[in-house]
Amino acid sequence: MPPLRIAILECDTPPDTTNRRYNGYGGVFRKLLTASAKALSQPERLDPDSGLEITAWDIVNGEAYPKLEDIDAVLLTGSKHNSFDDSPWILRLVEFTQQVLAQDRVRLLGICFGHQIVGRALGAGVGRSDQGWEVAVCEMDLTDKGKELFGRDKILIQQMHRDIVFTYPPDVTPLGSSPRCAVQGMYAPRRFITVQGHPEFTGDIMTEIIGLRAKLGVFDEDQARDALGRADIDHDGIVIGTTFLKFLLEE
Repeated sequence: MPPLRIAILECDTPPDTTNRRYNGYGGVFRKLLTASAKALSQPERLDPDSGLEITAWDIVNGEAYPKLEDIDAVLLTGSKHNSFDDSPWILRLVEFTQQVLAQDRVRLLGICFGHQIVGRALGAGVGRSDQGWEVAVCEMDLTDKGKELFGRDKILIQQMHRDIVFTYPPDVTPLGSSPRCAVQGMYAPRRFITVQGHPEFTGDIMTEIIGLRAKLGVFDEDQARDALGRADIDHDGIVIGTTFLKFLLEE
């Protein structure tokens, strides 16, 4: 069985401690996907030790992108940057995402900022929510398709965003919503799955980001306290990661 070749497009650099520990967001996702491959427990389809070939691409500071013929899937990470900006690297990313969406072999996973980029590439509006920040472990209500894919009635997922996809693009299946964000996940069979939350974030990563943003004045004291109180709650990151892998393996 050939390995599943996943190109992780790093749309940001993690805070210092997380960066040192994992070697970028590529390393954070490598850990999630490897743990998810073990949890999938189907070595005949995906060997957790040898079945994943993961490459990381710093697309903010570098201009190189993977060649589609060399990969099976693209994962767009989260980012502190705005998905609606017209910086050259963001416009390049939107264009590359449209190239992936225009073909039918390489599949796409979008996380937070990456979810918004997929929405933008499909023509949906993206921008600031009038509901403010959604931070730390929150509940995501699932649609019927969301329940089927994730195998849960609801999921708990780490959140760190105030930007959203405003509406579902045409021919896209909604996966879920929350009180602060109507478009929490998008799906098109054999093409893409996206989530607004962060299945890859651990309590430690979330705690570091909250602390950093509180210091910068992004969160006030009450917001930071509330978020820190939910940063380390058990969540369904591995369940979501397993769903991603099943989607990538589906024939």
